[in-house]
Amino acid sequence: MVKGVSILGSTGSIGTNTLRVVDRFADRFRVVGLAAGTRVDALRAQIAKYRPDIVSVSDPAAASEISRDFPDLTVSSGLDGLTEVATHPDASMVISATVGAVGLVPTLRAIEAGKTVGLANKETLVMAGELMTRAVAASKAPLLPVDSEHNAIHQCLDGRSQPLRRIWLTASGGPFRTASLEDIRQATPAVALRHPTWKMGPKISIDSATMMNKGLEVIEACWLFDARPDQIRVVVHPQSTIHSMVEFDDGSLLAQLGVTDMRLPIQYAMTFPERHDTGLAPLDLETPMTLDFSPPDLERFPCLKLAYDAIASGGTAPAVLNAGNEVAVAAFLSERIGFLNIAEVIEETLARHDARPVTDLDTVLDADRWARDCAQRLIEAPATATNVSRVTG
Repeated sequence: MVKGVSILGSTGSIGTNTLRVVDRFADRFRVVGLAAGTRVDALRAQIAKYRPDIVSVSDPAAASEISRDFPDLTVSSGLDGLTEVATHPDASMVISATVGAVGLVPTLRAIEAGKTVGLANKETLVMAGELMTRAVAASKAPLLPVDSEHNAIHQCLDGRSQPLRRIWLTASGGPFRTASLEDIRQATPAVALRHPTWKMGPKISIDSATMMNKGLEVIEACWLFDARPDQIRVVVHPQSTIHSMVEFDDGSLLAQLGVTDMRLPIQYAMTFPERHDTGLAPLDLETPMTLDFSPPDLERFPCLKLAYDAIASGGTAPAVLNAGNEVAVAAFLSERIGFLNIAEVIEETLARHDARPVTDLDTVLDADRWARDCAQRLIEAPATATNVSRVTG
């Protein structure tokens, strides 16, 4: 039986790799919907090749042009368009691979509609983990992690019900793993974007450089695997050969190893519970290798600690953490603040927020809007360019 697939973020790294999996299993999957942001030319090429039923782009003007060029295609735009792609009746699986908070509502609606969701958009669980897991419980819709770390944990658990002692999330350490604090302070966007292991988009690459990406994954893991924050540990593993580990109460550890190619976790999620040949070269265990592990340095990477603080505060704090981070990363990429200012903006935004219980979607969205406004005002303050921590108010 051919499974209909919608891809949110089809022109990004996860989206294009998802389409490579579709190409390999053309007899099992059909592309029903594609949603992209601003890479309209790439989307046009995907439309021509895969002939989906519906597409969405962020810009209404671009949507009009696509509609004119593909008259038989349903074309939408904005958040409504993303949601229409995510809930299309012929899509039984949705790959949620947008970057940032924009993925929250369409992913939640896909779950409510009973779709199987392959989740690469970790921000949805960071912002609204309680709402998302409640929707999964109500709809019985499978929520399968696509991020390599959480996908590895899912594989290690494999339905095991034994009590967990810890979950170990591995981190490559990013481009500044061995850099001095002064070198990190002076880092430019071009330097920070040079990830040593993975090829990712700019926002995720900066999150990896600050280790906020790992902090968001800590929060995501709490919701995905019903674990306490103190059960989630991060360890720097620069080879990225072990994608993550689980530790049981008897002290046994199970690790998932594999090549550093996102097609592996994507295919696992798309074909679960079956396994099929990926066509990738296997991990060569006959060649000598070294596996290094070390604890993260929270002085050089304070964003990781901020994530632990936010999940400990609970309620709307993780949504504020995420929003502050998105605004600060955008400001760094446009060279309006320095690299270390990213953490300072987030910390000050969290300090000004009184966390509230997450009762509904509006509570989350209100916290997100407030945090974006607060972070933006901090960045625009005169003192911000040199030291956000000097800003008061």
